[in-house]
Amino acid sequence: MTKQERLELLKQRLEEMKKYENELHAQGIQYVAGVDEVGRGPLAGPVVTAAVILPADFEVLGVDDSKKLSEKKREELFDIIREKAICYSIGMNDEKRIDEINILEATKEAMGKAIKGLEIQPEHILIDALTLKDVDIPQTGIVKGDATSVSIAAASILAKVTRDRMMVEYEDTYPGYGFAQNKGYGTKAHYEGLDKYGITPIHRRSFLVKYLSAKNQ
Repeated sequence: MTKQERLELLKQRLEEMKKYENELHAQGIQYVAGVDEVGRGPLAGPVVTAAVILPADFEVLGVDDSKKLSEKKREELFDIIREKAICYSIGMNDEKRIDEINILEATKEAMGKAIKGLEIQPEHILIDALTLKDVDIPQTGIVKGDATSVSIAAASILAKVTRDRMMVEYEDTYPGYGFAQNKGYGTKAHYEGLDKYGITPIHRRSFLVKYLSAKNQ
């Protein structure tokens, strides 16, 4: 495939991913916020969410579901999205809140924080597969939204890079768990760290019930 052909494919992909946003803009809705989360599955660290309002003429190629992108590409797009966005906001809940109200509710609450943190109140929200009952703004839940909506994809990149950077910093505070590599997910190295050093203050105890039970037998 030539460079020109790859460029055309990226342009085509961007147009496909702007479908939901374009439909809303065509209805006269100017401010559409994409909302997504990262970190529902890890054993440690916060759940991080992002809300972002992109301009109608957003033409940045390569924006996609953050899980599909390399770390280098995510870092590159992170800066571009922040520069080009009309506004964006990050919301999060730590391990204590996750243990207190469960991961799903903590995720929804963190999404609400991100939306409230936007400098401009969105007129419509596009969200990845969830409905936020406590947010009184029209919203559309889209299954696999981070792969089909450019705004949700942009939010997923902002949330992913923010959380990954936090987990890399936690590696310095809590060495021995592999946080810089596994970002808090339950890898072999992570469990070996738990066996050797025990639970840290950033671990989600509600996620470690089976592990602790097995250890105490």
